[in-house]
Amino acid sequence: MKKQNVLMAHNYYQVPGGEDTVFHNEVKMLEKNGHKVTKYTRHNDEIKGGILSKLKLGIETIFSLKTYKEVKKLIDENDIDVVHVHNTLPLISPSIYYAARSKKVSVVQTIHNFRLLCPGATFTRNGEICEDCLARGLEQSLKNRCYRNSLSQTFIMYTMLKFHRLIGTHKKVNYITLTNFNKNKILNLVNDERKVYIKPNFIEKRDKVERELKDYFVYIGRLEDIKGINFLIEAWKEVNKKVNLYIIGDGPEKDRIKIFIEENKLNNIKILGFMEREKAFDIIRKSIAVIVPSQCYEGFPMTIAESFALGVPIIGNNLGNVSSLIKNEYNGLLFEKNSMLSLKSKVEKLFYNKELNIELGNNAYSTFYKYYTDDKNYEALINIYKSLVGDNNAK
Repeated sequence: MKKQNVLMAHNYYQVPGGEDTVFHNEVKMLEKNGHKVTKYTRHNDEIKGGILSKLKLGIETIFSLKTYKEVKKLIDENDIDVVHVHNTLPLISPSIYYAARSKKVSVVQTIHNFRLLCPGATFTRNGEICEDCLARGLEQSLKNRCYRNSLSQTFIMYTMLKFHRLIGTHKKVNYITLTNFNKNKILNLVNDERKVYIKPNFIEKRDKVERELKDYFVYIGRLEDIKGINFLIEAWKEVNKKVNLYIIGDGPEKDRIKIFIEENKLNNIKILGFMEREKAFDIIRKSIAVIVPSQCYEGFPMTIAESFALGVPIIGNNLGNVSSLIKNEYNGLLFEKNSMLSLKSKVEKLFYNKELNIELGNNAYSTFYKYYTDDKNYEALINIYKSLVGDNNAK
């Protein structure tokens, strides 16, 4: 059987993130398995200042003629069978769906966040879980300035989402969600279970390596409040001083964290900053566990799959997708949301119980090998593509 020619589309944000990694991973995986992959990407560096540019951006966020024309041309030139979209915001826009449909090509989008249901994309407001837009309508986002705390920018997001809901755009697209939790959320919009698939993120298969356990835990990710980094370092005041925390990453809270560490004389916290992936992996491999204290639902933290691949358990917040990916007392431990005491108890439990740590680590690797390798992911993705061929919505 002929392997599908795939157009992979992604709009890069100005700050690199996990969505970029997933996009690159899937392109590489498809090419490795003999597919012709055509990439259509745009980057937010294209965005210019000035009133006219902002007005143009607002219009293109709703529908981009540039994207529509360019994607139609690529479909013709490369005999595309499937258009697979990752991020469309703001430059690609939902116009890519219509470009695919005009050429009778099936289109599927991977949902990395909750943008289609929440203009802020995270289902949070003021550091707390908020589903007002889901329960009471998108107008709630305007009331609360949910996108970047800006009424004008929130209005653009609101208008884009509202417009495409009114014309039924999202009901004409197939979706890949990363977890069952995410699937249940997007069904509030799509309302057709046949069009929503589940396929997790993945990394390349790795052989299991014996761990050399050191006396530290690791946080890796963006340093922002919604990721729970401030909660984590405040909780660390209560943790035994023998227990070290290494922080890998950068972000807007970095300076605040440094000040907090100095003021509280937390000599057992070390900020290592941003580092290359393999170097970070070497540090994670020797850790007692990776801590994921996110204060939001998350999409599918690559940190979890990567840690499992290294045979390292996770201590995670019992919330949203983190709690759906971690099986408590099997491949990690879950602490109760907003409970520093609960987090402290899980940290010290693993610190003082090496036997449990090794058991959880072994199970973490087993979880990775069973669910999150590239070969398992390729099989799942191709099955999805095959089910899209001849999709009635593309005709």
